[in-house]
Amino acid sequence: MSGLEGKTIETSTGRKCKVEKSLGSGTQGEVYRARIENETFALKWYLENQATQEQRKRLEELVKRGAPSDKFLWPLEIIDDPGGKTFGYLMGLREPRFKGIVDMMKRRAEPTFTALCTAGYEMANSYLLLHSKGLSYCDISFGNIFFDPHTGEVRICDNDNVTVSGASDVGVLGTPRFMAPEIVRGEATPSTDTDLFSLSVLLFYMFMIHHPLEGRKEYDIHCMDKPAMDKLYGFEPVFIYDPADPSNRPVKGVHDNAITYWPIYPQHIRDLFTRSFTDGLRDPQNGRVRESEWRKAFVQARDSIIYCRCGRENFYDSQKLQSGQPHTCWRCGPKSAIQLPPRMRIEPGMIVMLNYNTKLYPHHFGETHHFEKPIGEVTQHPQDPNIWGIKNLTTDIWSYAGPDGTTGEVEAGRSVTINVGVKLHINGKEGEITV
Repeated sequence: MSGLEGKTIETSTGRKCKVEKSLGSGTQGEVYRARIENETFALKWYLENQATQEQRKRLEELVKRGAPSDKFLWPLEIIDDPGGKTFGYLMGLREPRFKGIVDMMKRRAEPTFTALCTAGYEMANSYLLLHSKGLSYCDISFGNIFFDPHTGEVRICDNDNVTVSGASDVGVLGTPRFMAPEIVRGEATPSTDTDLFSLSVLLFYMFMIHHPLEGRKEYDIHCMDKPAMDKLYGFEPVFIYDPADPSNRPVKGVHDNAITYWPIYPQHIRDLFTRSFTDGLRDPQNGRVRESEWRKAFVQARDSIIYCRCGRENFYDSQKLQSGQPHTCWRCGPKSAIQLPPRMRIEPGMIVMLNYNTKLYPHHFGETHHFEKPIGEVTQHPQDPNIWGIKNLTTDIWSYAGPDGTTGEVEAGRSVTINVGVKLHINGKEGEITV
């Protein structure tokens, strides 16, 4: 069966599915918008040569297991071709607000650093949930991740290739330039360890707009054929900022995105990327950055955002402050010292910059990570614009202690003034305002 537009087919549970419009096609098949009663779905329909028994068994297992979270557009139900030649499956329909990583690479989407850090967190958290089920995504790359450039919320597509970690009968090995070196060399099949490498490559692309292994060595290649790619990405990979091997540094005028963006990010982010593509290249099982580490790092980076007078986001870096270096704007140049806002130091060791638009979330005070519902926000006094406070957005009562020993409560909807030395107590944790 081909050309499904306008046709009605029956799902495996007997529901009538109206195929409305083609959304695109790929190497495995076609994707359509489909409707069942008042619900809209995406329908992936396999080409006959792709509709193997192995693929069907994989789909059946994925439908049975269910999605790790609502970030995955997961297989929901299988639909068979009445002629018995192929099949397809229903999944959630991606909303138009979600853009691809390629849109960002080509400047069709311009996310803020806040949105990027949120997307990085959501990606790491999503793959952590997937891997915790013993599953490997197998093909983390540009084409499978979409994000909202305004909020950083993500959606993960093409989940029909997900398989048990380390299985020999995988549907795909990955996408060139994203595959782990051991897969390129033919030494391994997709697993959670190889997923970690592909995730790090994708994150590097998102934050640096560049590939982590493409520097001088890539520039010197005159014909990027398969042997050249195997050497660059598999047999002799070198990180462009490897501290012990400068042979593959970015070339000025060619790799300017990497040169520009690398110094913008705080040291703890650069340290994780360095480990990913040095230890992570040599020791796949022990050297790669785990999803939980990325998750923590992006939350920390999101909390460290500060603003230049020009309005652009920058990052507070405690190591820079300790060494006596001023924080300067990446856009305005080295003469543009940024005036740091007050910050809240939360035990143990968490720092949140208190900008005009800062929000506090449950994870700041010991609960589950998420950015869906803030518990507090920085707010301006309605009568005096020079006075700023932290407003309680919960129904609980907070307590505070001033630097002079005074104490009090912050009821729901009320605020405590931002003053140096004020200690705020929420859920048994303490946050102290400092400069």
